[in-house]
Amino acid sequence: MTTQVLTTRVLNRTLLRRQLLLERRDVPVGDAVELLVGLQAQTTNSPYLALWSRLRDFAPDALSELLLNRTAVRTHLMRGTLHLVSAADLARLRPVLQPVLTAALRAVHARGFPDVDLDEYVAAARELATTGGRTAAEFGEHAHARWPGHDARRLSTALPFAVPLVQTPPRGVWGRGGRVAWTPAAHWLGTDVPDEGDTGAVISRYLAVFGPATVADVGRWSRLTGLREHVEEMRPALRVFRDERGRELLDVPDGPIEDADAPAPPRFLPEFDNVLLSHADRTRIVSDEHRAIWGAGKNGLFPASFLVDGFLRGAWRVERDRDVATLVLTPWSALSAPHEAALREEGARLLRFTAPDAEHAMRVTPCP
Repeated sequence: MTTQVLTTRVLNRTLLRRQLLLERRDVPVGDAVELLVGLQAQTTNSPYLALWSRLRDFAPDALSELLLNRTAVRTHLMRGTLHLVSAADLARLRPVLQPVLTAALRAVHARGFPDVDLDEYVAAARELATTGGRTAAEFGEHAHARWPGHDARRLSTALPFAVPLVQTPPRGVWGRGGRVAWTPAAHWLGTDVPDEGDTGAVISRYLAVFGPATVADVGRWSRLTGLREHVEEMRPALRVFRDERGRELLDVPDGPIEDADAPAPPRFLPEFDNVLLSHADRTRIVSDEHRAIWGAGKNGLFPASFLVDGFLRGAWRVERDRDVATLVLTPWSALSAPHEAALREEGARLLRFTAPDAEHAMRVTPCP
């Protein structure tokens, strides 16, 4: 039997559909967070912008309430980066991803304080974490008193990798600020984080929202190694496709495949949106040329960006000057008149969401 070949455009539209980016959906906020297997949260507003682009009539307070009632948490997971996930997913994902976090812990330890016994460091982190509500600086000061030959800031950087911690509100709550304070996940949620997890279940959830995908794609999203053994165990229950380069694509049995000609309206994405970060080969959503521009920021930062006709086409930012909020659009290649008009229309909605108290303006910068 010949394996079906999926074109880049089919993969694009399929990814957008599964990511709720072809059309906004009426999905409860908590369900959407779990469906997407968490949201990148390096910046506090990123999860809100990600859901605004995906859900119909999204109200930011609905997500804030999940953080306040401990149904959702901000914690380090995929790729060792900060994510907003459901409390249930913290328990599902942390055990599976612990090897990635342990690798990050060892890397920070080797670079920053190699002569400190790692087991002693982890024990100190656990001991201090039991008191709850500690900032990284407070932990650093405590660790510095124990190991005075080392910089307090360096000693604090490995803390979230050593112990399952969550950032406590008001950090991450829409419209509110607050110091970055950490508390043990078990203390915050009232239950221990399991030591063992189901890797196959995590792979299936990735494929459901990012697939069809290669094993390398799963690895890029999670940073886990040794995935092929798990995939082979799962293979009888998976569908298999090929991309245009002949690479094997794996998928869940009931994953929808979207038509290549499905309309894809413009979408605004926050910094670090997972839809742009979760494949080894990202050409299904961004060209190599535009990926080079997008990833050229300082200190590994990725700008907020927008999709046109389903593909990454530029960056955006909102400039605030007193009572005027200006959306600045920076396309990386020329836009057709209809595409620019649709992007401006979506941009007006974005301004109403992000700056409801201001007058609105918009500016399109020249293409590079």
